[in-house]
Amino acid sequence: MESYQSKKDNCSPIHTITTHYSLQEAQLCDAAIIYQVVDNHREYLKTWLPFVCNLNIEGEEVFLSSMLSTPYEERNIVFMIKKSNELCGLVGFANTDITNHRTEIGYWLLPEHQGKGIMTQCVKYLCQWSIEKRGMNRIQIRCAVGNYPSNAIPQRLGFKFEGTERDGELLSSNQYTDINIYSLLKKEIELWNNDQY
Repeated sequence: MESYQSKKDNCSPIHTITTHYSLQEAQLCDAAIIYQVVDNHREYLKTWLPFVCNLNIEGEEVFLSSMLSTPYEERNIVFMIKKSNELCGLVGFANTDITNHRTEIGYWLLPEHQGKGIMTQCVKYLCQWSIEKRGMNRIQIRCAVGNYPSNAIPQRLGFKFEGTERDGELLSSNQYTDINIYSLLKKEIELWNNDQY
């Protein structure tokens, strides 16, 4: 198995998720390793993430530069999921609406790290972080209907299924897919306890 070591230039805080896995905010110095991981798993990732088809290192640098140029309090932060110093996936915020206190969470994880509850714990952490640090009231997750592992995350965490957006995304296969919409509110997150999820 290939190892994807992230650079030591990234001095952002490390957040422990499990005994072996942690989160760290992506920085511009991480563009090359993120690109390398995506490029080496492009065939797998492109099924549900059509943007990876044309991703190059310059595009990853532009994306991170744009994100990092936004004031921190308004930034759609992207976290690297790491095992020791090895990059395993990404999880982060998108389409944040500061005025209405709402945000969206997106994620992907390499297949060899799936089935261990890692992404469930990462999304749970981001939900709690978003209400405590950013004052969010609503968190949304959108999943292609056929992406069962992705749908399992909000279902496991008690997100409410709100409906299906018909033909909501064009996949790399040039076929439209319906998108399931899930949401969780601040008052529901506050009812969580350590044993529930």
